[in-house]
Amino acid sequence: MSAPLGTVERPLRVAIIGAGPAGFYAAEALLKQQNLTVQIDFFNRLPTPYGLVREGVAPDHQAIKSVTRVYERLAAGITVRYFGNVTFGRDVLLADLKHRYDQIIYAVGAQSDRKMGIPGEQLTGSMPATEFVGWYNGHPDCRDIDFDLSHERIVVVGNGNVAMDVARILLEDPAKLAKTDIADHALSALRESQVREVVMLGRRGPAQAAFTNPELKEFGELANTDVVVAAADLELDPISAASLADDKTAARNVEVLRAYAAKGTTDAPRRIVMHFLCSPVELIGAAGHVTAVKIERNMLVHAPGGSLRPKGTGTFETLPCGMVLRSVGYHGVPLPDVPFNNAVGIIPNSGGRVTVHGSGELVLGEYVVGWAKRGPSGVIGTNKPDAAATVAAMLEDLPRLPAATDDSPIEDLLHERQIEYVTYAGWCVLNAHEAALGAAQGRPRVKVVRIPEMLTIIRNGLV
Repeated sequence: MSAPLGTVERPLRVAIIGAGPAGFYAAEALLKQQNLTVQIDFFNRLPTPYGLVREGVAPDHQAIKSVTRVYERLAAGITVRYFGNVTFGRDVLLADLKHRYDQIIYAVGAQSDRKMGIPGEQLTGSMPATEFVGWYNGHPDCRDIDFDLSHERIVVVGNGNVAMDVARILLEDPAKLAKTDIADHALSALRESQVREVVMLGRRGPAQAAFTNPELKEFGELANTDVVVAAADLELDPISAASLADDKTAARNVEVLRAYAAKGTTDAPRRIVMHFLCSPVELIGAAGHVTAVKIERNMLVHAPGGSLRPKGTGTFETLPCGMVLRSVGYHGVPLPDVPFNNAVGIIPNSGGRVTVHGSGELVLGEYVVGWAKRGPSGVIGTNKPDAAATVAAMLEDLPRLPAATDDSPIEDLLHERQIEYVTYAGWCVLNAHEAALGAAQGRPRVKVVRIPEMLTIIRNGLV
């Protein structure tokens, strides 16, 4: 009789697809279980781990990135392995993993952006904020994207923290950014930038804005930058005003916005203009390039269920600009042979257990965490209880799971397919290289932003 799964005689084998916060929190929850012996293998498309902590958190938010110390301790454990530079669905297939692992966790986030769905969105100069974030953070996929910063005004559509980051980085003093881990190519471009005004468009009112208090307050800390908010935009309807009593974040946001409005302008050389209750309805262009955005004023109306939603009033204005960055949400990307709900951009699931889209039938042994599970909501820490809930479901399923029968090393398969995978030791080589470059310049690190260069550095360092 074979030993039960999760024992010393037969450790539970778990594959985690993706090496961002959600994946690491899932690993942490598994490793904390009493009387459970588990072996965990991470598979990550990029050579570098940590997902949005490395590629999404703004470079001037270094304190947030300190969370990687927790992940480092987990990754260095003897029962955890890292396989970077391995693309699921191409380098390793679902069938390969199902044979070798008892349970599979998808921790792939939401890798695409939502579109506005308006005329002119295809014009040059109309771009997703997600790509701009990847560009200044040194994501290899975004290294060679051309962001034209020769225009004086850029419009950012959205009122979440990503939109706030984008606006702030566009106007931040390059001398301050030079002390961070911002990608060198982005720093060079921002030093030459002609952007003097960033206009932010929010379709709902200030009480419904999705940004947090610290992000909003940081606008007031930008050197030589005015924050412009029209007093009329801060006049709340009765329902919005009443909602502030139960929402401290929104109440504080409105308070800070009113302080900005009361302060007025100082003729600073740069400015952030925040508009509420307005939506872009068309991007206008010339010679294929964005030259303006047409905006409709909104009013808030009751939606079924009692919430407030924006409705156009038929009042329009046209705002000249040289670029529009949309930050209206993220959207998941389907994985080969894995169920997917394209309407909401997630892997369909019941409490973290993957289900067949449409029928709701459980897919035995497959699980999901993070944004791929619940959609793009919450902050990094939100992934911890989310992952713990999925792990609880995994543990409940153990008694009825068939054990994987293929004991052949996954490394043999990767070697056979000539995949140059990166181990955690390899990442440590690259990490030390980046940190050394940074130390020489008084920075946290200088990022390597091209995968072939990363692999060369790792190869040489492991000799």
